[in-house]
Amino acid sequence: MELKDKVCMITGATSGIGRETAKALAAKGAILVLPIRDSLKGDTLKDEILEQTPGAKIELMHCDLGSFASIRDFAKEFESRYDKLHILINNAGIWETKRNLSDDGIERNFAVNHLAPFLLTNLLLDTIKASAPARIVNVASEAHRQGKIQFSDIEFEKKYSSLKAYGQSKLANILFTKKLSQKLKDTGVTVNCLHPGVVSTNLFDKMPSIIIKAMGLFMISPEKGAQTTIYLATSPEVEDKSGGYYAKSKPKKPSSEALRQNVADKLWELSEKYTGL
Repeated sequence: MELKDKVCMITGATSGIGRETAKALAAKGAILVLPIRDSLKGDTLKDEILEQTPGAKIELMHCDLGSFASIRDFAKEFESRYDKLHILINNAGIWETKRNLSDDGIERNFAVNHLAPFLLTNLLLDTIKASAPARIVNVASEAHRQGKIQFSDIEFEKKYSSLKAYGQSKLANILFTKKLSQKLKDTGVTVNCLHPGVVSTNLFDKMPSIIIKAMGLFMISPEKGAQTTIYLATSPEVEDKSGGYYAKSKPKKPSSEALRQNVADKLWELSEKYTGL
């Protein structure tokens, strides 16, 4: 996809994979709209991109993905300023080691990693369709293989497991991609998801130091971790591909749970209720 003057939105762009993705897309001529929670980090990123790509077009807009109200305000503000959105990259993610809640009182892994991109994407979907050909890219993880959608206790109120809660939220990313691709058939909008690799980012900041040190032996850099995201957002090789899961810029079969249509359907309905869509 030719990116010059194309409007591209990236969540979680102030660090890690998102930061490298933003820098790469700006260098290709994209107009970047970045939902930012921390304005200082946003300004630092903007300065860094402009130093690398003088004249890059970057707009920072406040958005807290832990708040449905903030997401709705952001989407409304975006649509008052732009009538096109060619690429949406749902990159932001967290991994909570303890059971914490979002501003809406929802378990944070599920709220930020799944419900936030679900709500944001759906609020912007008419604009994305009007921009076709357009692409949506969801950053998932191989950790989805540790997950199962626990419909009987989706917020882990009975017994909290950090790995299972995170894995469930990443499985939800893939199921969301699957269902959304079906809804977007014949619209000119594709949606794919990916595993970026085990990347050295602040995602693991809350992990015990001994685990971080062990994982550091096989972690890759954020620049390498961003490559599959950039590939799905820009490569002509996937312009007509939708609903796929990728790793190292190649299709990869996800877990059997991620392929279950009835689970994708049920999760979509539940997510609509949670977000008030």
